[in-house]
Amino acid sequence: MAAQNFKYLVFFALIFLILASIYAVVIYQDFLITNFVWIALLVFFAWIVYKYDFVLQLLDYQRAVIFRFGKVNRVGGPGWAFLWPVIETSTLVDLRVKTTDVPKQSVVTKDGVEITIDAVIYLKVKKDNQSVVNSVIEVENHEKAAQLFVVSSLRDVIGSMMLSDVIANIEVINAQIKENLEQISKNWGISVDSVEIKDVQIPDAVLNAMHEQKAAVQQKLARMERALAQKAEIDAVREAAASLDDKALAYYYIKAIENMANSKGSKVFFPSEFSKLAESFTSATSSHAGKSKLSDKTAYYKDLLKSYIDSAVSKAKPSKKSSKKSSKKKKKK
Repeated sequence: MAAQNFKYLVFFALIFLILASIYAVVIYQDFLITNFVWIALLVFFAWIVYKYDFVLQLLDYQRAVIFRFGKVNRVGGPGWAFLWPVIETSTLVDLRVKTTDVPKQSVVTKDGVEITIDAVIYLKVKKDNQSVVNSVIEVENHEKAAQLFVVSSLRDVIGSMMLSDVIANIEVINAQIKENLEQISKNWGISVDSVEIKDVQIPDAVLNAMHEQKAAVQQKLARMERALAQKAEIDAVREAAASLDDKALAYYYIKAIENMANSKGSKVFFPSEFSKLAESFTSATSSHAGKSKLSDKTAYYKDLLKSYIDSAVSKAKPSKKSSKKSSKKKKKK
């Protein structure tokens, strides 16, 4: 802006000089005729100043590649850079990091699935003068060139991978494409900061199939875990039952009878094994008749069995009386 204002200031100054010259022509006609050549040169120089930029004000992140007669002469900036009008031209270079968005690309993976890839490139021009010059003379547009190269690299790299590998190795793909871009752009004077795949769009049909496959695998694992748990439970019951003796079995039968007697039903059904259990207690008692005293455990189980049988019978009797009374009432009616 300051350079533009300076140019306008010079232009208006020259206009003032031209007007002053015209006024002087009228007064000093003879003098002007004799000095016409110098006046013509002055007017031509004023036109050159207006037509061409001869002062460049470059910011800290800007550089100017200055050409003289079409050949690189120097790199200007930061600050002010002066150009010789007509014989020198310049090209501005921005040293800041550029974010180049790669258009979405449809890529077919190795297993024949068409996916859409969206990527972005982060690159910048190096600050040394040779890199600044190379970014202008070695490549026409380094941003566009990098974008097209990444598009072709995405198709080459992802086209040689399965869909599952693409999803699981995004970072590896980014690193590989960045390495390829650095190799091809080493003479461009640029530095590739990063190449990132932003999004991978998978068709809905393929995505649903992947979800169903994952759910099937999880169900299979759950069924296997349940089967293993049931097997462990059965093994534990088998192992525990193998170590039970007749007395322990008798105890569990009595506990079962107790639970049945405490229920709301008025009838008690004894399992067929209970008769064998009673016989075992009878035989055990007769075999030890010669002894003066039964063992404490056998006597305990015997008394306990008798008490449970008596309680079961007593609970069953009221149900019979109530049934008889209800039948008599029906007859009276």
